[in-house]
Amino acid sequence: MDVVKDMLMSSLLPAVIAFAVTAFLGPVFIPWLHKLKFGQEIREEGPKWHRKKSGTPTMGGIMFIVGIAVAMSATVIISAAKGNLNTVYGRGVLVLLVAVGFGLVGFIDDYIKVVKKRNLGLTAAQKFLMQVVLSVIYVVTLYATGGLKTDVLIPFFKVTWTMPVWLYIPFVIFLVCAVVNAVNLTDGLDGLASSITVVVSAFFAAAAFIAFGEYGISSLAAAVFGALLGFLIYNKYPARVFMGDTGSLFLGAIVVLMAIDTGMHFFLIIVGFVYLAETLSVIIQTSYFKYTKKKYGEGKRIFKMSPLHHHFEMCGWNEVKIVTVFTVVTIILCVIAYLAI
Repeated sequence: MDVVKDMLMSSLLPAVIAFAVTAFLGPVFIPWLHKLKFGQEIREEGPKWHRKKSGTPTMGGIMFIVGIAVAMSATVIISAAKGNLNTVYGRGVLVLLVAVGFGLVGFIDDYIKVVKKRNLGLTAAQKFLMQVVLSVIYVVTLYATGGLKTDVLIPFFKVTWTMPVWLYIPFVIFLVCAVVNAVNLTDGLDGLASSITVVVSAFFAAAAFIAFGEYGISSLAAAVFGALLGFLIYNKYPARVFMGDTGSLFLGAIVVLMAIDTGMHFFLIIVGFVYLAETLSVIIQTSYFKYTKKKYGEGKRIFKMSPLHHHFEMCGWNEVKIVTVFTVVTIILCVIAYLAI
């Protein structure tokens, strides 16, 4: 009976609250974005048929960030009122606060794009510096509070590698920045990043609760799951709102920090395979183009367009098919990852 109560408190309650809040905000927030003319500008180098999306409201990530924050706050307050507040909820709150910091970086980027009319937003160097600073703040906070765990689970082998601190800290900083930008790259089709992250968050909710008893992380993951389902009402094809960098940087931070907190750093290769594939496609495309241009005087491409989802678009797949296939692949990989714990 206690297990059922714990599951209701750490998973179902935050998921339901986050879904309700996010879904409710849609009819209020989206028209407001329209009124402010916070519309997305579509880059010329993208697929031509994406230009019809120009003007679609962006910064919609604020909707699910609010939904998640409200859900986590309600969960903590209710637990405290019942005298069942567990200190592990603090870890989920810390992850949420740091992720909001990344969302703020995305908000600044979006603001520059839609208000200042600079389509590229922040420079790559500015974004990277801010991300590194936030990553360092997260690690330093864990170290100062005695919460820095250097145990890393190895998938399938069911063993733990305790990394030396001098190696673990730069590894975590690199991992955070890499995953945050990978999720950002994945956000290129209606509902793609949302759908993938719904599945990934469901994985972390189950793994954190069942395998590790991490109620704070399971609550946060469940809130992300519910909020993104609510957001997909408006973000699925044809999207009425985009999450913008505000949402994608926030989600990237949430995903990687949940993995770090549960010691499942390397599990991201499995559950986040789509994020990884999207990133590698850009790296491979750019590197090969520069190499061939230097060697032959003319740049050549391996993919028809990068990131990877655009390649499939150029091959004739529609957005719904790409999102569906990528999501199904993620579901399968999340099941495999869970069995590998």
